[in-house]
Amino acid sequence: MSQIMIWTLLFFPMFGAVLSYLTGRTNKIARNYVVMGTALLEAIGAGVLLWLEIGSVGSISTGVENVLGLGLHFTTDGFRVFYLLLACLLWFACSVFSGEYMGHERNRNRYYFFWLVTLSAVTGVLLSADLFTTFVFFEVMSFTSFVWVIQAEKEESIQAGKLYLGIGVISGLVMLMGILLDTYGGTGELLTSALICVGFAAKAGLFLLHVWLPKAHTVAPAPASAILSGILTKMGIFGILVVTGSKMLHNEVWGLSLLIIGIATMFTGAFLALFSVNFKRTLACSSVSQMGFIITGISMYTLLHENELAINGSLLHMMNHSLIKLVLFLTAGVIFMKTESLDLNEIRGFGKNKPFLHMAFLVGAYSIAGIPLGSGYVSKTLIHESMVEYMHEFGESVLLPYVKTAEVLFLITGGMTLAYMLKLYIAVFWEDGEAKKAPCCKMSSLLCVLIPAVILFVFGILPNRTMDLIAEFARLEETTVVESHHWPVQYFAWTNLKGAVISISIGLVLYFGLIRGLLMKKEGDRRVYINRWPVWFDLEKNLYQPVLLGVLPFIGGLFCRILDKTTDFFALILRKNVFKPKKKHRPVVVGNEFTYAVGSFLDGVVQFLNVTVLRKRPIRKSYVEQLAIRSMEADATMRLVGRGMSFGLMLFGIGLVFTLLYLLF
Repeated sequence: MSQIMIWTLLFFPMFGAVLSYLTGRTNKIARNYVVMGTALLEAIGAGVLLWLEIGSVGSISTGVENVLGLGLHFTTDGFRVFYLLLACLLWFACSVFSGEYMGHERNRNRYYFFWLVTLSAVTGVLLSADLFTTFVFFEVMSFTSFVWVIQAEKEESIQAGKLYLGIGVISGLVMLMGILLDTYGGTGELLTSALICVGFAAKAGLFLLHVWLPKAHTVAPAPASAILSGILTKMGIFGILVVTGSKMLHNEVWGLSLLIIGIATMFTGAFLALFSVNFKRTLACSSVSQMGFIITGISMYTLLHENELAINGSLLHMMNHSLIKLVLFLTAGVIFMKTESLDLNEIRGFGKNKPFLHMAFLVGAYSIAGIPLGSGYVSKTLIHESMVEYMHEFGESVLLPYVKTAEVLFLITGGMTLAYMLKLYIAVFWEDGEAKKAPCCKMSSLLCVLIPAVILFVFGILPNRTMDLIAEFARLEETTVVESHHWPVQYFAWTNLKGAVISISIGLVLYFGLIRGLLMKKEGDRRVYINRWPVWFDLEKNLYQPVLLGVLPFIGGLFCRILDKTTDFFALILRKNVFKPKKKHRPVVVGNEFTYAVGSFLDGVVQFLNVTVLRKRPIRKSYVEQLAIRSMEADATMRLVGRGMSFGLMLFGIGLVFTLLYLLF
């Protein structure tokens, strides 16, 4: 019965996707209820699975062998089931919100179909028991969610979709290479783990692979952005956690690499968010930054012996970020529905006289900024304290300077987070503007923003009774805790509060000094936000496009030309010395025997016509020569084709031989 539950959860959303598409052809309202009902029933099923996990049943495993060669295998544990339930609840909330948000959009049937198929793929990722199964559903998730990015079918949407899909496909192939190397052995564990995590890092939006995230979130529908940021990025974090916990725990090289990537991601996202004047793009950059916080926690989990604080902080920040971004992105959806804009100068004052939306956004904003009494403060405190713990435990370690630097950047980035969230909050809810006249959304949509905000508020004021219990239960099977603390963390003691106080101070200085000072200017009787987005930091245009479209094709073309000339050289030597052409029995003047015979016959016919019918206008050309010329042109063309085909076949053969040798030896 328990195994049937897993298979039902995996494929029920696909059934709902087909049913919603067919229903939508005749009744749009009924289609919306089918989508909401599917997400709700999936959440109920996840809740039942969670109850079974908590109860006497414990972990459940199932699978099918010989599918795609390696088979598909699934399992449950506290984290997998808890996060599946959280994902389903977020999906349900965004499905309800989509009813109003997508009301006047085109291609809604397509949107809802892939909306539910992606839910099925996320379920497969979370319940996967091995990396190959994770990879299969991970790639399905990438392709189906691509449709969300291009939903508007505008030029910027198409370009963002191409970037999203391109990074997903290339990183997915690298991940598959790592999985196959890990499965069949033959190389170091550090290399295979790094290759596997490339695909996960791309989906999580980590530094250097983060370029898709600000562009995709800006153009995707707000409910899709909430899921992309709140859930899909966490699937990348999930994969990195699995690899780290099962293969690389206490590996200093791996831990240091994650620390550097985490800090770079954290700082880069916050830096970009400071300069953005687009509401959703600011939230997207914030998502990049928050992924850096989580990866930093995972790095400390890798390096520490007593690593419970680090892993609890990472897992709780994953949960917090999912709920926070649901609140913030759906608020962005409300704003866009009513103003058709996301520019801060055009949406100023929208939140005035909207107390429920105001309070919901405020909770999300101070939570993500790490302000005490916010849920984000709790998870960030755990991550920060794990860094402090490392500095106390490993005072002589060669990694100590890196961790100290990381702690400083951690606190600075926390201040940057407060600064850009203050920018959004004050612009939308306190400043005057024409947008304040716009109405709010329907009550059903407002509840989708308000309920998760209430949950965040409760988590923030009662962390020991809520978040600590969740962290204790929602532990990933692969993440082993070497030694657990048996006392509650005193979150509001000065030892833990002082880090938040430092970040808050930095944030206030940045907001009033940088944002209100340098990033605003006087225009008429009011100050406006200046768009100083750092275009020089666009890695897509300044790094990836030149490399992928310029450098690599040049190197590849040069290599192919060298191989082509080398092949022709050896072929010429063999032809002159080994495979000499046979002597012809009868000399042919031009062309080959066939063209000579046909041309001679036609020349004879022409000669007869010239002395009889065409005496006044005789034909002066030789068909022997004409056919010979055409024959040589055809031979040259066929040689070019032959060279291309032979070169391609040669490369394929070489690759096949090396693959067989690798598998054999």
